[in-house]
This record gives sequence, structure tokens and C-alpha cells, in this order.
Amino acid sequence: MFESVIKSSDRAEAKIFFGSQEEIKEKCEERTSPFDGSVVSSAPVCDAEDTIKALKIAKKAARSAARSPLSQRIAWLEDVAKKLHEEKEAFAVMLAREVAKPIAFARIEVERCVETVRLTAMELAHLHGETIPTDIMPSGKKTLAYFRREPVGVVACITPFNFPLNLVAHKIAPALGAGNSVVLKPTPEAPMVAYMFAKLFVTSEYAVKDALSVVYGDAEVGSTLVQSDIPRVISFTGSVPVGNIITKQAGIKKVSLELGGNAATYIDKSADLAVAAQRCAFGAFYNSGQVCISLQRIYVNEEVYEAFSTLMAKETAKLKVGSPYEHDTFMGPLIDAESKERAKSWIASAKSEGAKVISGGDEVEGMFPPTVMADVTDEMKIICEEVFAPIVSLVRVPSYEVAVEKMNDSPYGLQFSIFTNDLRMSQAFIEDAECGGVVINDIPTLRFDVQPYGGSKLSGVGREGPKWALEEFTQVKSIVIC
Repeated sequence: MFESVIKSSDRAEAKIFFGSQEEIKEKCEERTSPFDGSVVSSAPVCDAEDTIKALKIAKKAARSAARSPLSQRIAWLEDVAKKLHEEKEAFAVMLAREVAKPIAFARIEVERCVETVRLTAMELAHLHGETIPTDIMPSGKKTLAYFRREPVGVVACITPFNFPLNLVAHKIAPALGAGNSVVLKPTPEAPMVAYMFAKLFVTSEYAVKDALSVVYGDAEVGSTLVQSDIPRVISFTGSVPVGNIITKQAGIKKVSLELGGNAATYIDKSADLAVAAQRCAFGAFYNSGQVCISLQRIYVNEEVYEAFSTLMAKETAKLKVGSPYEHDTFMGPLIDAESKERAKSWIASAKSEGAKVISGGDEVEGMFPPTVMADVTDEMKIICEEVFAPIVSLVRVPSYEVAVEKMNDSPYGLQFSIFTNDLRMSQAFIEDAECGGVVINDIPTLRFDVQPYGGSKLSGVGREGPKWALEEFTQVKSIVIC
């Protein structure tokens, strides 16, 4: 089945969902595979008028969404999760086609997406308030006072290409589950994956009518969503520059931003170097390094620097680079040619500044390989800015104290980690690391969908993860009965 789908020359056509109605626009754009350039799908070209239409439908649907029984919304999410699980291979194949995600990891993303939707359904049972003792101070008096959480109304969701299925689920499942209506603008790089997923929601027998609309596009569509007075929450995952624009354009509404990162780890002299190297190779090059928490900086204690560098180079060399359609491929191509050229220029820049390549560096069948840079220093661009490519830098440090200072000396603060068998050092790191998430004895790329996820500084505001997203997509109402 898998091979027959891959070889199919049929071009899937994504449609617009204006609430429960599907529409095909005359003008469409073709999506070509980052791997071989073949046309794999197409998407309607939307504009501001389409976006406004979707927002008005969402505004009208918000009232019925808010009044829908919680039992219906839980059944809705459970139904979507069930059908996604049944169709998981078709979704995985489309991920491999549209964004060239290796099929093994595409299947993992689909499974995670199923779990994200199910987790959201479970968390809805805990979306409640509590009573408040209004006579706690002399100025008060006895009343029946409490607060509850209510849907905000309309949520606008803007999602990226690197996890074009699961990151959609992390937004629309909690938003719809909380009783809101949603307008989704998925990444232009994966229109069909988003369409297939949205269709599971729209066609479910438990669906709230017109609660979900989908529009495709870039700046015009995004700006129209953000600047409109209709959405009460903008939920965005993407780059810092775009996040900055959204913050300035949004006006008075809640903005949840999951932005860039410059994830780092420290390899202590007490660490199991073989395990650390194996995990670091995975964390640096998973999804071609196109992950906000992709491991980019590795600070290594000088006493074990040479040994770890050797192990890291060996582990990296084991990784298979090639076709996303082969089951043992670890890493496929970057999302586009521009990203590959940028990565190559960063390597050249670092080499000119004194760094050296100890693994990778040269193209493999036209694809940028997993690359390990040694002798990197603090001043080099390759370590100061987010790479978003399969490049990791090794930095020699004399101590933990120096390492954590260097980690924190970054405008980003998403996730950091440490490899050590020193308990006191682990405890200190939890306190010292200036970031949204800390991992002990594994890579900062580690993320469980049930956790709160988000960063500090330029890495964003707000948190994802079903429990925390439900808080982002609801508002508190205070009630007093005298």
C-alpha cells in the first residue's frame, strides 16, 4: 500500500473550509516535494476577502460552539482521534510527500497527533473553576462566589511546516474542545495534510456546525487574521521576526507565541559519553535540524572534549541521509533550496572564523548532511543565531559554571539540557537554566505532548500542551451571588 501511494501521479487538491462548506477556488498553487521536485498537492490561493469571510462565519458560530455540551465536544475529539488512527498511513505518506519527512518519523508524528487529540479530550474533564471565600477579610462578607472558565470566542491559529500535523492539533483541538470557533491558516508547505486533518473535524457526526474554517496563504492572509477585531486569541508558531510583527499588529487581544530557540546542552566529565553522543546526534539532526528545540550548541567539559568529539562524529556518520520514502532513512532534505544554501553559507562562515568540520559538511546527493562543527567560539554567527538546519557546534568549556553562563547568554530560552551523574549539579542546573524547559541526562529536543511547552525571552509567550493550551483559549469569569 505504501509504495503504491508514493508512486501515484494523482495530485491531491486541498479545498477551503468555510465552516462546514467546502469550496474550490479557481486559482491554486502547486506544492512540490523538497526531495525530488515532483508535484504532490495543490492549494487554493486565498486573499483578505476569503479570510474575512472565514472570520465572519467563525464569529457567527462562536455562540453555538460555546453553548455546545461538553460531552459533545469530548465525543468530537475522540471521534477525530479514532478516525486519524484508522487513516494514519495515508497521513504519514502525505507528510513524507509534502515536507519530505522520513516515513518512519512521519508515522511517529501521526501517532503523536492522535495522542494530542486524546489528551485534550481527557483534559476537558478538568476545565473548571473554584469557589472563593469572600469573607476572608474584614471588608468582605459571606456570599456564594466562584469563578469559571469560558471560551474566548474566536481563535486564529497559524502553524509552521516542521510539524504540520501535530502542531495543528496542539492548537485546534484545545481551541475547539474549549468551546471556541477557529480559523486555521496552515503552513503553505503542507496544505493537503492540513486539509485532511480539518476534514476529520468538519465531517464528524459530533462536529459543532461551522466551528472550523481553513484558509491558505502567507502575509496577506496572516495579517488579515491578526489585525481583525474578531479573533480574541492569536496562536502562532514560527519565527521571531514574524512573531514580532504579529505582536505589533494584533492590538488588544491575547497572543500566544511559540517562537525560535537556540537549544543547548552541557556534557559534564561525569557523563556517560557514549550515551550522550548517541542522543546528541539524534537531537541535533532529527527532522533535519528543523525543530525549535533542535540541539544547536553542545558545551563540553575540556577534560572529555576530545573523547566526546570523536564519539559525536562517529554517531553522526551512522545516520542515513536520503529518500524520505525509505524506511531506514533518518534525515531527508531541508524544506527548500534557500534553506540549504543558507546552511552552506553558515558553515563557510564558521570555517573562515576558525571552526572545523569533523563530520558532514559536503552535500550528499544534493542534500545537506548532518554536520558537526568543532572549535566553535562564542563570537561565531553559527552559535549566536538559530540555525534551523542540521548543524551542531561543539564548544570547549572549563566548568559547569562557564557552560551555564554561556547557555544563558542568548536571546532565546526554549529548552536546555545537561548530561551528568552529579546530583548536585543537576539540581543547580534546574535553578540556573534561563529557559522554559530543562532536561536532565537527555537532549533538549525531548518533548512529551502532555507537558507544558514554551519559552522565555525571544522564544515566546504562553504555553502549549493540552492542559495549558486550554487555559490560553479560555477566559476567567468571576461570579458573586449575594
